[in-house]
Amino acid sequence: MFKLAHDKIVAAGITLTQACAVDDPDDLIPTVRRAIVDGAPMVIVGGGDGSLSSTIDEFVGRQSVFALLPLGTANSFARTLGIPLDLDGAVHTIASGKCRRLDLGVINGDYFANAAALGLSPLIGNTVPRKLKRYLGRLAYLVWGIWCLTHFRPFRLHVGEGDEQRSFWATEVRVFNGRFHGGVEMLEDEALDDGKIVVQAVTGRSVWRLGWDWLLRFFKLSRRAEAVHEFRGSRIVLDTRPCLNISIDGEVVTKTPAVIESAHRVISVVVPSSPVM
Repeated sequence: MFKLAHDKIVAAGITLTQACAVDDPDDLIPTVRRAIVDGAPMVIVGGGDGSLSSTIDEFVGRQSVFALLPLGTANSFARTLGIPLDLDGAVHTIASGKCRRLDLGVINGDYFANAAALGLSPLIGNTVPRKLKRYLGRLAYLVWGIWCLTHFRPFRLHVGEGDEQRSFWATEVRVFNGRFHGGVEMLEDEALDDGKIVVQAVTGRSVWRLGWDWLLRFFKLSRRAEAVHEFRGSRIVLDTRPCLNISIDGEVVTKTPAVIESAHRVISVVVPSSPVM
């Protein structure tokens, strides 16, 4: 895949000062950081949402532009940006697209580009078999999620601080800077440059209600907003009982309690010339 992507990028007229095939995930961040520090005007990262999440922090406060080749399973951030998921389309976007300043989300000091979650989603993301993802693609998350429902228990969710705090029983909480999560469109109108974060909580104690919510959203049915509470703002505080893991763009990196904030227009990203955001 690396050689194919390399050849297509060069054929599109993009001059590569350096190209690296990163086989060890631990080498990805140092490789991207070195390119940015060396003054690369643009750094192209090929991978899925996890690769994106692990490297996006490096671009904050820098002049380098972030460009994405979506090579993962869900490719949620690429979907939000309207970047084609095929290699030719993604390369065309890099060659002919435009640069746009976009927001990032921040959870407990960790930046994220697209979405974070706590509850069922981290369990799914950490345990879904690789073979299932290979054969079913993003549908694997839905299938595995239904299986995980039988092992999951609801939790107590607290949103806000002091007198403004609200409490619910919940089965999942999703935090959005973008519109997609697990390759499924969860929001219809979320912008990436409005300085706002959206918290979407699936409330109640029924895990089957959560499964129903995912089915409604997967098939974009009209009743998909009936099982959730949404909160929008530039800063939102969350806590849970018990303490839960939080996955950021598919990778578990922190736990509750969590302070969630919007970092307004802190990175430059290559997007299609005709925006969908």
